[in-house]
Amino acid sequence: MIKINIHDLRKWTSDKRKTVDDKPYGGGPGMVLKVEPFAKALRAMKKNKKTRVILFSAGGKQFDNTVAAEFAKKYDRLILICGHYEGVDERVKKIIKELGFEFSEISIGPYVLTGGELPAMVLVDAVARQIPGVLGKTESLEEKRLGIGVPVYTRPEIFKFLNKKYQVPKVLLSGDHKKIEEWRLKQIKK
Repeated sequence: MIKINIHDLRKWTSDKRKTVDDKPYGGGPGMVLKVEPFAKALRAMKKNKKTRVILFSAGGKQFDNTVAAEFAKKYDRLILICGHYEGVDERVKKIIKELGFEFSEISIGPYVLTGGELPAMVLVDAVARQIPGVLGKTESLEEKRLGIGVPVYTRPEIFKFLNKKYQVPKVLLSGDHKKIEEWRLKQIKK
């Protein structure tokens, strides 16, 4: 089971406008999310040994299925910080460590997005599917069987489209489980 809570940083501001961003020191375009709301929000969150704070950043460690499996196995709670605009005040990283949280800076790919919301959704989906019961059967985890990307087929056996036939590989229709397994293993190496 997973539970997702969304926290509005404006709750942890002190000015009447509930400001969560400001212009960066040194100039430059755009706005930066302020340190104060993050510090107050993180301090208000109960920490335990099985909590990790994740800050999404284009310069962070590349997120992959191995990291997703580790997060699912090792942590009961993930706190996801989604930057926006020009990012998050650099001092937020120091505050996270000062409060004693385990911390990762994560990127979902070698590109820049407008915010951390999409990376958060990607991480939640990738981690959630690793939690027992989420997929229904543990056998549904491709990476636990043969690997990611093994071709799959369904009915009809022959599909006709635009005067062309698309056929299921004969081995998959054979009923010979050993040959089917060998075929699937060969597909991974392609």
